[in-house]
Amino acid sequence: MNEFTKKILKLKEEKNAVILAHYYQRPEIQEIADYVGDSFYLSKIAKECKETTVIFCGVRFMAESAKILSPNKTIILPALDAGCPMADMAEENAVKELKAKHPKAAVVCYINSSTEVKALCDVIVTSSNAEKIISNIPNEEILFLPDKNLGEYLSEKFTDKKFILWPGFCITHRKVNKTLLEDFKKTLPEAKILSHPECEKEIRDLSDFIGSTGEIISYAKNDPCESFIIVTEQGVFHKLQKDNPNKKFYSPGATMTCMNMKKTTLEDVYESLQSSKNEIYLDEEIRLKALASLEAMHKLAR
Repeated sequence: MNEFTKKILKLKEEKNAVILAHYYQRPEIQEIADYVGDSFYLSKIAKECKETTVIFCGVRFMAESAKILSPNKTIILPALDAGCPMADMAEENAVKELKAKHPKAAVVCYINSSTEVKALCDVIVTSSNAEKIISNIPNEEILFLPDKNLGEYLSEKFTDKKFILWPGFCITHRKVNKTLLEDFKKTLPEAKILSHPECEKEIRDLSDFIGSTGEIISYAKNDPCESFIIVTEQGVFHKLQKDNPNKKFYSPGATMTCMNMKKTTLEDVYESLQSSKNEIYLDEEIRLKALASLEAMHKLAR
């Protein structure tokens, strides 16, 4: 353990803080975190943990979600400029206009979205709970935003419902195309392709398994196959290799790195703990509206 890590762990105890890290964070950030997981898991931890200060190593929408659920806690985003291009693709006024055009639709929003957009929606979903939540929604029309790929993937599961899809997407998952993946598969014919539903349909159609980051990790651990092509952000390799030292994991040629997820450094975490800088603040009226959609998520995902 280096001196810097020791300082962080000491400060964490003094400040009654908990460190949360998404699977896409740098390996050294995952190693110092108290909890590592996907968006849904971390949102639950932030709400239920006893600590009063949450250092959220992720991107802005994640830290905002934690603040929505826990307004009395100090939520800190170590890299304050760590955003999500997909979340930015859904603009508040444009969402209002689309809602007005589809008054009978349930507005279902991926957690990768701003607080202002969450406040306009009926329920929030993550890639790990979206299918379960939609199965509990009675509406025949689903207005799904901002990720068209996850929405399209879900629409294939619920052919009895009409999906209106927002044209957003993840720039990282778009880096892999069909030809690239097919060519890579030829070099590793025995490997299984595990992909995230944020991938384009042509990638999903080539996959042996489609699931959230947490589900990909679980599948790789429990499946007897010894080699996997992982089509999601490369930060997940740290957990995959840690859990499965005798298995091989490959990224399909393209650099599947989310630069926003990699912005957080150990220095950022230390400075955030030391000075409590980069605290997340939200407008209370908007927070309460967004809270209703997040509480609906936890209720419908049970």
